[in-house]
Amino acid sequence: MGRIFVVELEGRSYRCKFCKTHLALADDLISRLTCRCEQKVQPFVPAAVGIFSILLSFHCRRGKAYLFTNAVNTTIGTPEERVMLSGLHTVADIFCCCCGQIVGWKYESAHEKSQKYKEGKFVLESHANMSDGEDA
Repeated sequence: MGRIFVVELEGRSYRCKFCKTHLALADDLISRLTCRCEQKVQPFVPAAVGIFSILLSFHCRRGKAYLFTNAVNTTIGTPEERVMLSGLHTVADIFCCCCGQIVGWKYESAHEKSQKYKEGKFVLESHANMSDGEDA
């Protein structure tokens, strides 16, 4: 494992709630989102039937989430397709580079034209980050 170089942001910023590492500038905030629910499609085998069926399990991330143009001090996980309330997206979870906690996800691609503006953007979940500013 190599040496970790942490970027220190100047001005109002959002930080990891667990280790206080800077993650994004308040100036890069695009919008505040309400709780984003995602659906993961998983194969499910009923014990009595023994055939495959599709089980949609809803995993709602806790609290609010914030859409940013840029994020720093994160590592990006493996991209996967997720069906969200706004449609099908290819996303990758993002983790704090210092403590390894999941702090949100990155939109790699959107499959619907109306959602293309999210591509390359980062979502930070409020339960995993905090802001330096009072109203950020």
